[in-house]
Amino acid sequence: QVQLVESGGGSVQAGGSLRLSCTISVSFGNDYCMGWFRQTPGKEREGVAGIDSSGETSYADSVKERFTISVDNVKNTMYLQMNNLKSEDPALYYCAVGGFRPARVVVAVNGANAFGYWGQGTQVPVSS
Repeated sequence: QVQLVESGGGSVQAGGSLRLSCTISVSFGNDYCMGWFRQTPGKEREGVAGIDSSGETSYADSVKERFTISVDNVKNTMYLQMNNLKSEDPALYYCAVGGFRPARVVVAVNGANAFGYWGQGTQVPVSS
């Protein structure tokens, strides 16, 4: 059974940085797409950043130049480095993994529908 466990969330001031981790219970394999999503109350889950097994990455416009997604295949872990956090970034952040799809799927409309395995979410509050 595939399990994803997020960690790294926590309170941070605007302008600060956090690194989220998502450890997956099985090996990524050679064909995958993984992503980070976030959700706030009353809103749809939106794709923040994605990465696929070809090495392609994708980012939502709102986080470009501030967030970086990466994977460590040896540790079966995906990361999201978040820098210069802003007041619009607080949300419950989720990681997700699925079979191969282009990374851009993560940030496309309804991108969350493409993923079958999800973590439990980690809260990222940002104080001004």
